[in-house]
Amino acid sequence: MFLQRIGNKGIRLGTLFDRAAARHPANFVILDHDLDIAPELGRRATLTELAGLIDDFASRLWSVRVRPGDHVVVHKSDNFDISLLACAVARIGAVPVLLSPKLDGETVAVLLRRVGQPFLVTDQAKLEGSLPAEVLELSRQTLLTSGEYPGATPLADLAGVPRVPAITMPPDHPTLITHTSGTTGIPKLAVHTGRSFQARYRPQATVVAAAVGRSEPVAVHVSFVHSRMYTAMPISILQGHPLIILRDDDPESVADLFVQVPPGFIEAHPNTFLRWEVLADDPRGPLAHVKYFSSTFDAIHPRTVNRLLQASRRKGRRFAQAYGQSEVGPIAGRTYSLKDGADFNGRCVGMPFPGMTGVRVVSRDGRPPTRENPGFIEVKSDGRIVTYLGEHHRWEKQADGAWWRMGDLGYRTKWGCLHLLDREVDEIPGIQSTLEIEDKLFTRLPELVEVIIVPGKDGTPVPVVCTRDNKPLDQVTWQSAVAGLPPMAEPVQWRLEDLPQTATTKIKRLELARLLNGEAPAR
Repeated sequence: MFLQRIGNKGIRLGTLFDRAAARHPANFVILDHDLDIAPELGRRATLTELAGLIDDFASRLWSVRVRPGDHVVVHKSDNFDISLLACAVARIGAVPVLLSPKLDGETVAVLLRRVGQPFLVTDQAKLEGSLPAEVLELSRQTLLTSGEYPGATPLADLAGVPRVPAITMPPDHPTLITHTSGTTGIPKLAVHTGRSFQARYRPQATVVAAAVGRSEPVAVHVSFVHSRMYTAMPISILQGHPLIILRDDDPESVADLFVQVPPGFIEAHPNTFLRWEVLADDPRGPLAHVKYFSSTFDAIHPRTVNRLLQASRRKGRRFAQAYGQSEVGPIAGRTYSLKDGADFNGRCVGMPFPGMTGVRVVSRDGRPPTRENPGFIEVKSDGRIVTYLGEHHRWEKQADGAWWRMGDLGYRTKWGCLHLLDREVDEIPGIQSTLEIEDKLFTRLPELVEVIIVPGKDGTPVPVVCTRDNKPLDQVTWQSAVAGLPPMAEPVQWRLEDLPQTATTKIKRLELARLLNGEAPAR
């Protein structure tokens, strides 16, 4: 049993902002957009104001008979109010089910069926745009955060209803349902409890507390439907950090905001940090005050780490990378400094958190796992989800007692450091690690903004590349860059925006391979 279970009463999302406001009443949240449910608040709101907003909307949901244990699906246009609505749902003991704004309507309908007649919180834009008409029938009641639609109830019409007290659910009760990335088909619905979230909170909160002072702003650019948001947000506001919430990662607008409010800590997706490399050249120094960069979602390329660290002027600046998964939270981690350069081994994802997480690598063929013969990575954490909603058999396939199979291939060194080489489904015969090759290409070709190696029709590795400003790839430079690498097909150049992406901007490699080979998308 892990130490983090001791005293774990659950994360209590419903009263999160009340508790943070009680500790730090003058603290604030800065947004780069207006809230759909409360545009009058503007782009700077105190914790007290946001706690009141959550209380208000929890009461509105109660007034339409949302009750403890009910499922409330939130699928609306991208906005931080998704996170606030999740807290409002949890405040009255119901279970928020968060579906990415990027999901297509057909997938949303499939997931609504899986949940089973939930309440649906959406908006006019979604109902008139991507959602099929059947979602109204698949939902017990449809509620709108903005606009109007036949058969749906605008939440604005419920303003002024009596406030109701918060309801505290047991720590082992479901507190939030998020979905997996869907890189291999229809996403699975991951069920988190208050206890599992609190277990994830501890290692991450320790890192932030040690990294920056409490008065320093924390900037977060994370999908509002991803489980990571619901540990990043509590860490920031409970510790007293001003919180900067970014919906958009456009480098120009981000630079303008960071110059006005310089963050000391930034949490973002790897592809977001890749896009922000250009901020290192901004003479205003938008990243100059950053002490810690942090990413937990996917492989981060050494070139990106080095560029961002060069953009900071803080002594002792670090880039922290955590290896984990939505189903289990962060499992292992390591930090980088400028001394590591731009060509360090990005496949090393660090060590487990002592007393909190565990890692083992299971052989595939009876031989010890090594770099040349990687095995299945399995992990242990009290932060593990309790099931996939409606698909417990799929959860059981990945669980082995307290251990959880990540779906990744790797090995551990004699010092215990975990090395991640590839996803099981992305392995290409003859290629030891597609991720390692991609790291090397990024380092050797500064003009790249993405490179993904997928199998062609005959199994030959095909590099799909995207360049900054979509400039044509120089073939002479490319041939120099691939010298010494395993044989691959000629590169195929795409626009970055045309690559299939998940809610956390991961590239859907299997779907990309199907598109590249002229095959129909999998359903």
